[in-house]
Amino acid sequence: MKTIDKTKPVLVTGATGYVAGRLVEKLLSEGITVHAAVRNPDDKEKTKYLDKLAKDNEGSIKYFKADLLSVGSYDEAMKGCELVYHTASPFVRSVKDPQKDLVDPAKKGTRNVLESVNRVESVKRVVVTSSCASIYGDAIDVLSMPNKELTEEVWNTTSSLSHQPYSFSKTEAEKEAWAVNKNQNRWDLVTINPSFVLGPGINPHGTSESFAIMKQIGNGDFKLGAPEFNIGCVDVRDLAVGHFQAGYTPEANGRYILSGENSGFSQIAQYIKEEYPTYPIGSRKLPKWLLWLIAPTVGMTRKEVSKNVGYPWKANNTKSINELGMNYRPLKTTVNEFFGQLIEAGEIPKK
Repeated sequence: MKTIDKTKPVLVTGATGYVAGRLVEKLLSEGITVHAAVRNPDDKEKTKYLDKLAKDNEGSIKYFKADLLSVGSYDEAMKGCELVYHTASPFVRSVKDPQKDLVDPAKKGTRNVLESVNRVESVKRVVVTSSCASIYGDAIDVLSMPNKELTEEVWNTTSSLSHQPYSFSKTEAEKEAWAVNKNQNRWDLVTINPSFVLGPGINPHGTSESFAIMKQIGNGDFKLGAPEFNIGCVDVRDLAVGHFQAGYTPEANGRYILSGENSGFSQIAQYIKEEYPTYPIGSRKLPKWLLWLIAPTVGMTRKEVSKNVGYPWKANNTKSINELGMNYRPLKTTVNEFFGQLIEAGEIPKK
């Protein structure tokens, strides 16, 4: 059990990312000094959203140059920190080389950050942003879990480099984190395992998969209907609170599923259609056979369609509510505020 001093700086890796942006905002609002590790601190275009947060909040921000695959590059940024948030990891579905583009940055990056932690004596706790993807690979997996739901005790055993490589990368990275943590007794580890992250980011021009899905809906890709692809969803702002609580709650331990609602793409599309009726969003569910047929043209494999579409998805978020005090906002609010932000920013055309 570790008590973290709020007067000490806190390191956030991948600070310009979608999840990290809202976390940095939360830390700054609490008056905390943030050590922001980024690839290029001189790229003011990349840091402008964080700079604005620092200007508008009590806390302050200090930038450090760091690279996930460069050994020792986090040592300087970590000096004097009792708490480290490791959020940096690629979230993309379409890659040429899954090992090089997904697994290496996720796994080796995690090892690099934690080896720095081992060298920097001040660190007491590390919070790693993992994913529900390290708990399950495909929706069909959930059927064989106790009570047919995801819990913190379960690990993904079905993903690989050739099938669901992103999920495989998250599983490998989290396992690596627990392995490094086990070999020492100075700092403790907490992992946050969010479901699909949605909601307005500090940067409305983000590039993660979450933004891509919203744009697909806005651009008419769901005009024939949405696939019955069931997932859990969590608001990025709630996720920031969960990270904060995991860092500063002395009793926090182990893994935490952060997921507000068990939902799916068809439900998300319907929420948007209700609020934005002029957008081309079909009201029916896209038949599985049709999606299976067109899968390769929409960036999916037929195996993914077979193992995900039409299956229920359920996660147990009790631990996060009881131990981190999570209070999740409604998914309808999340998706409509997100969609509205992207229209406002010109990422989705006005209709």
